[in-house]
Amino acid sequence: MTFIIKQGTLCDLLHIENDIPEFTSPKSVDDIRTKIDAHKHVLFVAYIEGKPVAYKLGYEKQSRLFYSWLGAVLPDYRGLGIAKSLLLHQEAYVKRAGYQIIEVKSMNRFKRMLQMLIAYDYHIVGCTRLDDNSDSKITFRKKI
Repeated sequence: MTFIIKQGTLCDLLHIENDIPEFTSPKSVDDIRTKIDAHKHVLFVAYIEGKPVAYKLGYEKQSRLFYSWLGAVLPDYRGLGIAKSLLLHQEAYVKRAGYQIIEVKSMNRFKRMLQMLIAYDYHIVGCTRLDDNSDSKITFRKKI
């Protein structure tokens, strides 16, 4: 399957977000706007035949630090290299925009995401157990 990546809309993101089975409480437009509206941000969406199937949203955390906040691929489209392409697309944007570091957090339960980050030279810089001890949030950074 061929996909294209371009800047997307929050509507596209929510379409995807609501169909991700691992997300027990998907974000709302208000949740997302509250987080990104005060920051320079970019949303990349992958489309197959015009349908949004994956996204990667990030924002400026500090003048030289870009935070890759949210991302997901619909289950029927996993294994096609879309997540990797979105990651590389975002990295290219971050580099062009003059950031020096990209940061991302993931949960221990998302093994494929952790493997991809490590494979692309992201380094673990922190790990925090969730309050209910159900999982750990792992922070990665990469110098761009």
